Amino acid sequence: MSLLVVGSVGIDTVETPAERREELLGGSAVYFACAAAYFTRVTIVGVIGEDFPSEHRKLLERRNIDLSGLETAPGKTFRWSGKYHANMNDRDTLDVQLNVFGAFTPKVPLAARTADFLFLANIVPAQQHGVLTQMARRPRFVAADTMNLWIQNARADLDALVSDVDALVLNDSEARLYTGEHELLTAGRAVLAKGPKTVIIKKGEHGALVVTRDGKFVVPAYPLEHVVDPTGAGDSFAGATMGYLAACGAVSPDNLRRAVAYGSVVASFTCQDFSLDALLRASRAEIDARFQELVEMTRIPD
Repeated sequence: MSLLVVGSVGIDTVETPAERREELLGGSAVYFACAAAYFTRVTIVGVIGEDFPSEHRKLLERRNIDLSGLETAPGKTFRWSGKYHANMNDRDTLDVQLNVFGAFTPKVPLAARTADFLFLANIVPAQQHGVLTQMARRPRFVAADTMNLWIQNARADLDALVSDVDALVLNDSEARLYTGEHELLTAGRAVLAKGPKTVIIKKGEHGALVVTRDGKFVVPAYPLEHVVDPTGAGDSFAGATMGYLAACGAVSPDNLRRAVAYGSVVASFTCQDFSLDALLRASRAEIDARFQELVEMTRIPD
């Protein structure tokens, strides 16, 4: 099944307690697509500037990612700079330069308007919703991401979007802010009341809580001995989750459980090096092996 992602494509500068790296390939759509590409073909809709390195484009093309929706606009590419604290969970955003991304209006290529699965990565909620109006038909499954900025400053547009998607993906602090509920299960159910059938609440190193109209389940994060750079882990999680579902062609309860587990596994690879380096070094066989490890680690004997 075809998969479409709409989101940011950018250049990152990342500083951790051990090292600083500059001019790294980043952006929500990039991490998502590279993770999803292990399971299915994915199309990116995004924008880059004239300064976007050609080697980055070639890297994405080598991953069999469709770049027909990647627009090149006059100006500079979106740039983000961040610094991680010693615990590698908390970070400070040092600089954001929207550049061409600031005037970005998503334009879905004709061939991608019949995509079966659609992921609306973190952009302005009204633009996320506008993507749905460009689709030739309703995708089988639509999921969206969001952030604190939109919860605080674009609540009406976000509510309209959430009422029109099948799943909302957000982290624990966002879920609490959006619903006013401290307990995450209660927050998840409050989001369900707004319209979607599924809510996926990311909890970083503590995994993810999934709340549906039929129940709930938890998938732990795959444990790592050493985290190098967690940038993009959440987007990789979403990419693998959606990629697996698209490969299955249906969102059954069992498929959803396996998809979220694959999301946890693929996100763990992302954390093991800067940018996409560790994720792109991984083979599908290594991903499957780590998935089986996670299954065994969480198995409870009868």
